[in-house]
Amino acid sequence: MPFPANFPAYPTKEQFLAYLDAYAWRFGVSPTFNQTVESAEFDRFLGLWRVKTRRTGKEEDDGGEEYLCRWLVVATGENAEVVLPEIRGMAQFKGPVVHTSAYRSGAAFRGKRVLVVGCGNSGMEVCLDLYNYDAHPSLVVRDSVHVLPRDILGGSTFGISMWLLRWLPVRAVDRLLLIASRLMLGDTPGSAWSAPARPLELKSISGKTPVLDVGTVARIKSGDVKVRPGIEQLLEHGAEFVDGTKGDFDAIVLATGYRSNVPSWLKEEELFSEKDGLPRRPFPNGWKGGQGLYAVGFTKRGILGASMDAMRVADDIEQQWKAATEPPSHIEGSH
Repeated sequence: MPFPANFPAYPTKEQFLAYLDAYAWRFGVSPTFNQTVESAEFDRFLGLWRVKTRRTGKEEDDGGEEYLCRWLVVATGENAEVVLPEIRGMAQFKGPVVHTSAYRSGAAFRGKRVLVVGCGNSGMEVCLDLYNYDAHPSLVVRDSVHVLPRDILGGSTFGISMWLLRWLPVRAVDRLLLIASRLMLGDTPGSAWSAPARPLELKSISGKTPVLDVGTVARIKSGDVKVRPGIEQLLEHGAEFVDGTKGDFDAIVLATGYRSNVPSWLKEEELFSEKDGLPRRPFPNGWKGGQGLYAVGFTKRGILGASMDAMRVADDIEQQWKAATEPPSHIEGSH
């Protein structure tokens, strides 16, 4: 079911949940909630996948479910579990430390000095939210950051990019994005900030999405959001940075991203890599494994890549289903 024509480019959480409810009702999908997959392994005796689950939050055996299936679609994505970096001195820091997965609002940090670790989209958005709630955010920036405006001429930057790609080559669209970025963001604050020379090419090759600015760059330019180098170590009430400077902080927000958790539960060695939990074969060939195993949403190309995977998987399963259930067109030896 496609998004409605009036569906906003940046829906609220409530709007998106309402869409999912409508989708489930339209197609008769009945999700099973509060279940965590413990293991999935191909049973060669049965010729089926055996998937075992437990109730979420229950570590001991609670009589969880077991499923047997001919096809197994792994769609847990690239961002299934949080990444928590090892920072020297973390144990001695006296203030709260939260990951963005648990971050709800800057209201909880009103008036506080907050160190945000990670300068991707989440880190930038958290800094702006903290500023809007009268907190005093500082952003840790270790490497150069590629920044683009989130919107161009009232439309989403990548939405417009996808539209332009229907008629123009990637490099031509990249040039237009770069021009728009310079016009809208102006001079970026310091050598660590830049618009990537080829943002779409960068994403297709490395999977790295440029930061889409929601107003944080302006706050950095004005000094409302402080930029800090990498952390050397945390102190009881602050941090020491790699350039020798120190700062006092009341709280830390870890905007350090997520990763795939597939290797922790899927027992197979052909499709997924044990190292990073992503398909071994590069896009567009990482969607299909053996014994009816599929992958959706591991292309590093966002919703567009997931959509391409999903259509390939659905077509492949449909062909197998028809081949197994349709009666033969003729019976050998009959007249």
